[in-house]
Amino acid sequence: VTPCEPNPCGSNAVCRERNGIGSCQCLPDHFGDPYQSCRPECVRHSDCASNKACQQQKCRDPCPGTCGSNADCSVTNHLPTCTCRIGYTGDPYRYCHVEPPQLPARVTEPSQPCRPSPCGPNSQCRELNGQAVCSCLELYIGLPPNCRPECVLSTECPTDKACISQRCQDPCPGTCGINAECRVRNHSPLCQCRQGFTGDSFTRCYPLPPPPPVIERVERDPCLPSPCGLNSQCRNVQGVPSCTCLPDFLGAPPNCRPECTISAECPSNLACIRERCIDPCPGSCGYAAECSVVNHTPICVCPAGFTGDPFSSCRPAPPPEPTQSEYVDPCNPSPCGPNAQCNAGICTCLAEFHGDPYSGCRPECVLNSDCPRDKACHSSKCVNPCPGTCGENAICDVINHIPMCRCPERTAGSAFIRCSPVQITVSNPCRPSPCGPNSQCREVNQQAVCSCLPSFIGAPPSCRPECTSNSECAPTQACLNQRCGDPCPGTCGVGANCAVVSHSPFCTCPERFTGNPFIRCQPQIEPPVRDVAPVDPCRPSPCGPYSQCRPVGEAPACSCVETYIGRPPNCRPECVTSSDCSSQLACVNQKCVDPCPGRCGLNAECFVVSHAVQCICQQGFNGDPFVQCKPEIAYENEI
Repeated sequence: VTPCEPNPCGSNAVCRERNGIGSCQCLPDHFGDPYQSCRPECVRHSDCASNKACQQQKCRDPCPGTCGSNADCSVTNHLPTCTCRIGYTGDPYRYCHVEPPQLPARVTEPSQPCRPSPCGPNSQCRELNGQAVCSCLELYIGLPPNCRPECVLSTECPTDKACISQRCQDPCPGTCGINAECRVRNHSPLCQCRQGFTGDSFTRCYPLPPPPPVIERVERDPCLPSPCGLNSQCRNVQGVPSCTCLPDFLGAPPNCRPECTISAECPSNLACIRERCIDPCPGSCGYAAECSVVNHTPICVCPAGFTGDPFSSCRPAPPPEPTQSEYVDPCNPSPCGPNAQCNAGICTCLAEFHGDPYSGCRPECVLNSDCPRDKACHSSKCVNPCPGTCGENAICDVINHIPMCRCPERTAGSAFIRCSPVQITVSNPCRPSPCGPNSQCREVNQQAVCSCLPSFIGAPPSCRPECTSNSECAPTQACLNQRCGDPCPGTCGVGANCAVVSHSPFCTCPERFTGNPFIRCQPQIEPPVRDVAPVDPCRPSPCGPYSQCRPVGEAPACSCVETYIGRPPNCRPECVTSSDCSSQLACVNQKCVDPCPGRCGLNAECFVVSHAVQCICQQGFNGDPFVQCKPEIAYENEI
């Protein structure tokens, strides 16, 4: 048995064996306590500077690939803003074209107030009684000339919705795995296995096996079935399963994952294709067309001097016909955007294209990310990818645009060929251990009973040391060898006083004593009385904000005000946002506290993951853990 089996490391950490001892390290680009949890550089935009955005858990410039052709980008409060350059007009997020010249007035024809349109991008113009009447295109909101999509970021939607294809929609469909339930918290879908199931809730939850009958212990392959999860491989090392991720997959078992599953996980100038972030342009556009990537989507346009359908072929534009003084062709030059046609100066999208014909029309989809998560992009249409994919007796589910085949319960085989009935095999409930790190598993009546190892607290699978940082202890204690204790013993010198403020010991000499409090304090020699007015060294205070000053002899002694931490002149509150606290605490009234009390329902247990409360029903109970969990109704197992 190796010291890394079972894995003692927290999430986003790996275990390496050194001299027979297991050592945990955070994954690249992650930091924190590897025995508890490592976190990336950022999770939300507020973790970055105001001119950066959180992309793929790193603070990056959000501009590349965001704006359309002939548009400039600026970043304000983490958000990219696109504007057309001087002399151009159109939708800056897709395509800006040269402003068409003003056509000379024709005395013989009545004025047409909608040519050119005064309504701005994402709008339509109708003529009513000789006046231009502007309205926003379908699926756009606001008032012309400021028509805009319903949303660009999820923060513009209600907390139970997310911004998908510029619409506030339920992010749950197609997100969670088989036999998992989905709830939306702060725009993000949270997946949880249904009662009576276990596994990875983002891929598949398996029924909890029934208690096996008492049988003689037989040797078995610990990798059958594999305990390593999806996208991983299992090796039998002296009867113990050793799990590693497959090549080209990231993370650590059982959470091995591809580089991406949706384009939103890639930089905006790349797209998720075959679970890799790559340039979507190659092969997307037609002959002689130019390609640019905007919000993960390839935009094809014919270059200057060419015309045609940029998704099939661009050809040199024919020379302009000789102008006639008595007639001006309103379609030459064309005021229309890509994939649009001009008829008498009015632009319309080509068949099976939609959008603003004056800025550019697009097909229903180019990439899978343009479709709902339970659909895939085939021939520029969002369709169900399941038909014809799975084998006989198999079930097909669509998760993040990808058809996933599975065999029904009590069947086995290749879900892509055929599923056949199988007999249920009996296994040891403690191999592999379901208890998580820092825990031990005992078999009692064919059931796995989990408990934390000595000197660890909590409840499996979340056993942890009493502390890993000072913030997990009382302000008058510090984290010493993963235990909360008094940091004063052995810290100060002879005759000195020790006080603990915000987990740090402070040594001071008593009144009328002087010296180095870290070595020795000696009685202070009283200076001769002089007829000099005493000077208060604390007026004005040299200690800085959130601090207090008291004179010690003729010198000021500075300390932080109660409930503030640090050292003058840099006193500060314990926290401003929850990211300042350890992942098991949240920032409430500038204090890192446990957010669990009062949050979960009756008979429910509370866990804190990345500062957020998660409630689950206790064993033997089911229901809504945020309201009330009720005892399960027991049924006899059918043979």
